[in-house]
Amino acid sequence: MAATTTVPASVERQTRGNGLLLFGVLGGMFLAMLDQTIVGTALPRITAEFGGAGLYTWVVTAYLLTSTVTVPLYGRLSDAYGRKPLLLIGITVFLLGSVLCGLAQNMGQLIAFRGVQGLGAGALLPLSLALVADLFPPDKSGRVQGAIGAVMAGSYIAGPFLGGFFTDHASWRWAFFVNIPIGVVLLAIIVLRLPRVPGTGRARPDYLGIAVFTVGISALLVGLTEKGLDGHTWTSPPVIGPLIAAAVLLVAFVLVELRAEQPIIPLHLFRNRTYTIVNLASFFTAACLFAGAVFLPRYFQQAQGQSATSSGLHIYPLMLGMVAGSMLTGLLISRTLRYKPWLVAAPFLIAAGALLCSGLAVDTPTWSLVAWMALMGLGIGPMLSGLTVAIQYSVPPSYIGTASANLTFFRQIGGSVALAVAGTTYTTVVRDQAAARVPLTEAHAAAAATVIPWLAVVGAVIAVVALIFLPGRAVPGLGTRAAPAVAE
Repeated sequence: MAATTTVPASVERQTRGNGLLLFGVLGGMFLAMLDQTIVGTALPRITAEFGGAGLYTWVVTAYLLTSTVTVPLYGRLSDAYGRKPLLLIGITVFLLGSVLCGLAQNMGQLIAFRGVQGLGAGALLPLSLALVADLFPPDKSGRVQGAIGAVMAGSYIAGPFLGGFFTDHASWRWAFFVNIPIGVVLLAIIVLRLPRVPGTGRARPDYLGIAVFTVGISALLVGLTEKGLDGHTWTSPPVIGPLIAAAVLLVAFVLVELRAEQPIIPLHLFRNRTYTIVNLASFFTAACLFAGAVFLPRYFQQAQGQSATSSGLHIYPLMLGMVAGSMLTGLLISRTLRYKPWLVAAPFLIAAGALLCSGLAVDTPTWSLVAWMALMGLGIGPMLSGLTVAIQYSVPPSYIGTASANLTFFRQIGGSVALAVAGTTYTTVVRDQAAARVPLTEAHAAAAATVIPWLAVVGAVIAVVALIFLPGRAVPGLGTRAAPAVAE
């Protein structure tokens, strides 16, 4: 039996045609995703100034760890107490962390303050996704989700470019200070324009579940981070130890959640076929996203010798493809009220573009690169917008925050796993090529031509196999938002 809710008339009047409110909602999401990547191109300069090369990756990991762990917590709490107060808390903590990062005087401080920044960032993406479902009527949801996908794409590509630009032309500290004026504007918009919609009010903190989940996911991310360091194999103690601990703790977490009165990750939602398939697809398509957003800039910098700023500009065809694919999918969903056909078709475009990248070389023609990246982007874009529509319409309205948060969580964990595996492969190819006396630039081109195709193709193939089993039902019609019962 379906559960149906109608958007309150007062809320609909406040949000109808409200582009400023949409800007405020999407702006928070942009900031959170931007800071996942903006620091990467600034890190070499930071390390040169502070030293502590051995702590290099922890500047990224500290942010990823705290933001990933808190995503499900914010989502669950927002279902209970409303989105607005949780979003305001998240932005405030994020801005505090940004200021502290910009003022850091050594690597230890920077790592700690990045952790603070991540504690706030965990609220921004899932609550932005949930607010779109709450505030904008179903006849606009596809187009709005297309805009969300465009923001996601833009943040992944803009991050490396802006980080390089600030580092080259101002100071690496502006990679953090840039958040302040944007964040203050967003706070003002949210305080003044975002309606306060109360939650269910039913949430007793699952303290044991929170504790086990936090330690388990932290151990997983620590193990994956250590795997990305030179000289560490899967059986190295700093890698295998945390991963075994994570496996044990996550099994324990499942047992705790099965008995919890108000679990932070309600496991009964996974009985819903759409919900499970979409989260699985989100996990594996993260490999496709990171294949382009991480390894293509590395190719431009290390194979073609471009600067950080230039490499950010050269991957704009990927970004524009993602924007176009996301917005087109949003329009198609709005017109047809169906998402399955577009989700199933998208991975084929990803795989085609990625396979063409197996021809990457130091002197690959620019127009070939543009076409290959645009094709990949056209396939990745729908996976950013369409999956969000699918998961939000697969659960009862009282679980939208939780569902949006879990979609984000699985994408971030999938990206972390993909980077750990692909980073090892990349390093191995470069080392083997160098041992064969191949020039270093050609070695990096060969590594990119190996990693990008297999990483993106494997992710795309698994995703499309899963998506074939999605129910083919239509998105609910205009004026109401209908969601199926948990079992489907």
